[in-house]
Amino acid sequence: MNEPARDDGNPPLLPHVQPDAAWLAASVEAALEPALPIIDPHHHFSEHWGGYGLDDLLRDAGSGHDVRATVYVQCGWRCRSGGPEALRAVGETEAVVALAEAAAARPGAPAVAGAIVGHAELRLGDAVDEVLAAQVEAGRGRFRGVRNSGAWHAAFRHGVLARPLPGLYADAAFRRGYACLRRHGLSFDAWVYHPQLVEVAELAAAFPDTPLVLDHVGGVLGAGPYRGRRDAALAEWWPQMQRLARCPNVSVKLGGLGTSVFGFDFAAQLQPPTSEQLAAAWRPLFEPVIELFGAGRCMFESNFPVDRGAAGYGVVWNAFKRLAAGASTAEKALLFHDTARRVYRL
Repeated sequence: MNEPARDDGNPPLLPHVQPDAAWLAASVEAALEPALPIIDPHHHFSEHWGGYGLDDLLRDAGSGHDVRATVYVQCGWRCRSGGPEALRAVGETEAVVALAEAAAARPGAPAVAGAIVGHAELRLGDAVDEVLAAQVEAGRGRFRGVRNSGAWHAAFRHGVLARPLPGLYADAAFRRGYACLRRHGLSFDAWVYHPQLVEVAELAAAFPDTPLVLDHVGGVLGAGPYRGRRDAALAEWWPQMQRLARCPNVSVKLGGLGTSVFGFDFAAQLQPPTSEQLAAAWRPLFEPVIELFGAGRCMFESNFPVDRGAAGYGVVWNAFKRLAAGASTAEKALLFHDTARRVYRL
């Protein structure tokens, strides 16, 4: 079913197709390389995308793959409804910590939200210091970084996050706030569409001592003016990825392609794709990035529950394992576990 559109003006909102329960129930495979340790460095809890709570995550993580730990990434879930506006995002961290501590009491459960990437409005400039300190305190040793979405396009809106300011990462006030991250020992997750990668590269170069994680392989668009024009999108995306690779503080998450904004329509198909089909569809994006950045700066991510629009959790990880089939044992350890452990200090 399609989630209801939010009416906050033009341009139109791209719907997210959430597959039904029968479709997801058919998206099951035996785990490949089940003993390979995994840290899932990108997931959410939410009432969006069909809903996703702790039991859902633990069921997915227990689907046959050896998921040791996870990293929670902000999506505006359970923010405070009152109090100072700047501190409302702390409520999301508090809610996630409560679930993480509940998971820790369950025998055999992975370290759920062993690291948390939360939100702080960096356009507050120096005043964001108070918010960052509150987030670190609320995280109880789990808070590792901040994400401000910069994903913007004039032709459409997409997702559940507020539509950002165009050119956010170049904004002077944003950069004053960004400079505060280093003082708190925090990293930054950048979520953009590929036409904005130049902004990410400039930000990474301007703050070389702040670790920057590029979400979702740089957001290669397959919607709006890029619908049906993947070759054109790739031709724009690749030079900027090459530029980013020259910034040693940048790492890349490989995943997040389960929504309509990237031009894939898996959830609209009568039958869910196999891991072989997913690997074939994603290979043109993932393989060159791994070669360019090296396994030590790349990490596979589930992006669940959003990427249930691609396949079930176990099938998605099987697709990643197929994509890494030619990697060495050491490279696999980095791609599935060690890069995430280093970047998020798990």
